[in-house]
Amino acid sequence: MSTEPREIRLKRLHMRAWHRGIKEMDLILGGWADAHLKSADDAALDLFERVLEEEDQDLYQWISGQRQAPEYMSEFARVLADGAASKQSS
Repeated sequence: MSTEPREIRLKRLHMRAWHRGIKEMDLILGGWADAHLKSADDAALDLFERVLEEEDQDLYQWISGQRQAPEYMSEFARVLADGAASKQSS
């Protein structure tokens, strides 16, 4: 868990989500950040930060199903799906 002020953490995570290396990951992670970062609880922020630590090539292959993802990515997939479902209902 981060000890920095929440506002600073959100800005840092938002910047990292939108400035990856692969445009597809910018769109996936940056889009989620735009829609859900401010309302995410600390556990979701911790998980998102862990995802941002991964290499873009690995993330893309995991998210697209080209390679088996680590177990924690299953949890992140649920967070992404929950975010997509709540965005569609609004």
